[in-house]
Amino acid sequence: MTARTGIAARAALGVLLAISVLAPARAQGLPGDFVYLRDIDPSIIQDIRYATSNNFVGRPLAGYNAGECVVKREVGLRLKAVQQELAAQNLSLKMFDCYRPARASLDMVKWSQNGHETAAERRYNPKIPKTELFRLGYIASRSQHSTGAALDLTLVDLKADNSAKYDPSRTYADCTAPVEARAPEGSVDMGTGYDCTDAKGHTAAPSITAEQRSWRKRLVAAMARQGFVNYSKEWWHFSLPGAGGAAYDFPIQPRRN
Repeated sequence: MTARTGIAARAALGVLLAISVLAPARAQGLPGDFVYLRDIDPSIIQDIRYATSNNFVGRPLAGYNAGECVVKREVGLRLKAVQQELAAQNLSLKMFDCYRPARASLDMVKWSQNGHETAAERRYNPKIPKTELFRLGYIASRSQHSTGAALDLTLVDLKADNSAKYDPSRTYADCTAPVEARAPEGSVDMGTGYDCTDAKGHTAAPSITAEQRSWRKRLVAAMARQGFVNYSKEWWHFSLPGAGGAAYDFPIQPRRN
């Protein structure tokens, strides 16, 4: 996740206007300099959450027709370099979101205005009403993800037991709860779950443990060595300055072998 009704309505209109002038996708393959991350480095773990129901909206977002990480080529090559460094430490990157079709951001706008919040949604927003997420900077109506230069990710300890899977029929604690009580993500304990709209999810949050802080610093440092910059309100969000450009709205399709 990266306003009041009037603000959100104007944001939705802005997205609609933006989509009308977005750079077009080619009929075949990916447009511009986009690539499937699997073609750059298949060892990087992927769990593209907006292609599933395991996210704050509770369903796949518009444009996510496949759970594939799509990025600009330069971004992919730099992620490969990060992965190579981590592999020597028995660690791996795990991608939660990469390129995001602009229509998915509009889908988030509509979701924020639907007038109700479910218990599952509150797991991600335990203290903040979803109508406030835009104003507070957790959701953007025009996301840098749509340029192919922004990413949501975490670290996986390859020596640990990562077998626990998300069970949609189970009731989990909210994203700020201890790791054993919240929904499993098959990754190291960063102090909150992914997409947790809470001060505890801020990268430098003082309320986390020393070990959780160490993992966050380790991730930020590894990404920084390849030029990626972290967003201070989301420990999982990184971007590569200068690699963006125009926003796109082509849907994410299954990768062809």
